[in-house]
Amino acid sequence: MDRLGGRVALVTGAASGIGKATAIRLADEGAAVLVTDVNDDPGQDVANAITEAGGSAAYAHLDVVIPDEWDAAVAKAVNEFGGLDILVNNAGMGDLATIEETTLEDWERTVAIDQTGVFLGMKHAAAALKGSGSGTVINISSIFGTSGGFGSSPAYHAAKGAVRTLTKNVALHWATEGVRVNSIHPGFIDTPLMDQARGTPFEQAMIDLTPMGRYGKPEEIAAGVAYLASDDAAFVTGLELYIDGGYMAR
Repeated sequence: MDRLGGRVALVTGAASGIGKATAIRLADEGAAVLVTDVNDDPGQDVANAITEAGGSAAYAHLDVVIPDEWDAAVAKAVNEFGGLDILVNNAGMGDLATIEETTLEDWERTVAIDQTGVFLGMKHAAAALKGSGSGTVINISSIFGTSGGFGSSPAYHAAKGAVRTLTKNVALHWATEGVRVNSIHPGFIDTPLMDQARGTPFEQAMIDLTPMGRYGKPEEIAAGVAYLASDDAAFVTGLELYIDGGYMAR
């Protein structure tokens, strides 16, 4: 398909996992993609793989908690590809600590990356997205932005819940300005973020609690991003799209 031909996307946390699958899928759909991450070598590898496959991509270092790096990344997308139409706020981190075990430093780091990074992305990309004529933002939240999960990871839950509501707030603000804003809520997806749970009781619990009985694939989240980025979703804003194997249906 070529639903995104002529459009430019910026994807954060795109060196691996959901971000990598998303960058590749958007390029396959015809978008020029600015791959961003703090892990430069694997991020550059993703951009190279896209161009070697005939797509259009470049790489930029982006720490999502640093405003100046957001300005530089947006400017690179505009200068290199001619604009910015699609912003995918995917960069994130998780943890398994309880509230008693979570230090203030850990809390603030998780909230900075998972929540403040999304705020900064939309803020610093606002002018370019509004100038697009078909601007769209997809914020990657989580099923744990809506449910209490296992009662652990309070910073992750709080941050992803904030992303859920922030998405709706900005969707309403930009509803008449040509920019759609939606959130995707992945279930348990087989990415490097799951490594800390492998071999623990959490891993089997996640599979057992998923009605479809398996982890999701990064490509299945990327497919949802591609839909929301395309004109097929032209009347969709403020949506929570759950791609979770049925977890939230329980």
